[in-house]
Amino acid sequence: MDIATLGGIGMCIGLVMFGIIQSGGGPAAIASFIDIPSAIITIGGTIGCIITMNTIPDVIKYIKAVGVVMKSPTINEPETIKKVIELSNVARKEGLLALEEAAQSLDEEFMKKGVLLIVDGTDPELVRGILETDLICVEARHAKVIGFWEQMAAMGPAWGMIGTLIGLINMLGNLSDVSTVGPNMAVALITTLYGSLIANWLATPIANKMRNNNALESTLKEVMIEGLLSIQAGENPRVIEEKLKSFLSPEQRAAMSSGSEEGGEA
Repeated sequence: MDIATLGGIGMCIGLVMFGIIQSGGGPAAIASFIDIPSAIITIGGTIGCIITMNTIPDVIKYIKAVGVVMKSPTINEPETIKKVIELSNVARKEGLLALEEAAQSLDEEFMKKGVLLIVDGTDPELVRGILETDLICVEARHAKVIGFWEQMAAMGPAWGMIGTLIGLINMLGNLSDVSTVGPNMAVALITTLYGSLIANWLATPIANKMRNNNALESTLKEVMIEGLLSIQAGENPRVIEEKLKSFLSPEQRAAMSSGSEEGGEA
């Protein structure tokens, strides 16, 4: 599980509860923030809108995608570069055809696909075209999921405001009883709170997390593309390594270089 995601969500819940309890005079204040009609208007209206914007199967699929955000990221660019270098050494010593056997041990399907294209003698430009098309399609699928959560982030506060307006209209229609103004105003504002929580506690953080993960995955696949094409071009493994290190941060480059030196000394 991704500790950052779970910890962040938990911290948000804790801070909201802390604020309610501290300002409301104790745990009993929590009951004042629970209003079923407000929740139905805000949550139901948000769900209704995003169903209208999408299809029901897509909505189910996009909601399930939140499970990916909860998992620890497995993207490791330095390890991918090392794997590319291993493949380049095999190709340099035994030829490109020897990569077919090496490809069977690859867990990454994208890299395996590229290796097999090279083994089949596919033109380099065609290899690049096929892999980049694959990458574009992956990014397009991710964009749809990210867009879904961005839609939810937009609709939550909107329906919260609709609920607030409904509550204010009911309140203003009953001003003859001044004692009901305060409670009715509180209930009206709860829908705005619910909408803000949907957007800022749940939907927006998930969308941004997905966008960050997508960027990391895209970069990783770009590393694979450049590395595999360099292998096909017959470039020296050392040259390929230096080329692919350009994708890394200075800290990652230093760590990778340190690891290479220790491996060489051993």
